[in-house]
Amino acid sequence: MSLLDHKSQLKHLGIGVIIAFAITSIVLLAYSMLLTYTDISETTLPTVIAITTFISVLVAGFDAAKGAPQRGWLWGMCAGGVYVVTLATIMAILLPGFAIDGRTLLTVAIGIGGGGLGGMLGINLRR
Repeated sequence: MSLLDHKSQLKHLGIGVIIAFAITSIVLLAYSMLLTYTDISETTLPTVIAITTFISVLVAGFDAAKGAPQRGWLWGMCAGGVYVVTLATIMAILLPGFAIDGRTLLTVAIGIGGGGLGGMLGINLRR
């Protein structure tokens, strides 16, 4: 893979992560409006976040692997990893009591695994 190919691949990875954050933002904004204006309980929040994270990293992994000649799963896992590390960094900055716990580790696993799955789909469905 040439340097130009690497730059193109990193561009796909970056765009995939940006799209993933856009999906996350839209879903969580809609969910917060539902919480505000309906009787939906906040106990559903962890489930909504887990599903949203999975869908977001699946899309990021798919997009990251679109331009890859091979190893879509690896590019997808990288996209999922970038997503969760960025998300954890944002949470650490914004939430005073943020700590790495079981839920954080589950989010990392969902991010990397979902990204890898998205990468496999991305590289195989483009053909």
